[in-house]
Amino acid sequence: MAIKLNAGFTGRPENKPEGIRKAASNTASAVRREVQAVATGAADHPHTASSVVVGIGVLAFGIGYLLGRQSVDTRRFWR
Repeated sequence: MAIKLNAGFTGRPENKPEGIRKAASNTASAVRREVQAVATGAADHPHTASSVVVGIGVLAFGIGYLLGRQSVDTRRFWR
């Protein structure tokens, strides 16, 4: 008599994730929730979201400009 084996993919793993897989799964679900919260907040307050994005861009440009100016040698070589 043959034993019926259900070895095909059923959509869910039989063993629950543990260790690093569980941590990765928990992290991924937390990131999904945070992205959804940010998207909802941006949809509810588009002007505030635009202002925040522009502010971050200006701040990043300013930091890049200052770091770039700091790396330039200001001494003249024909002294």
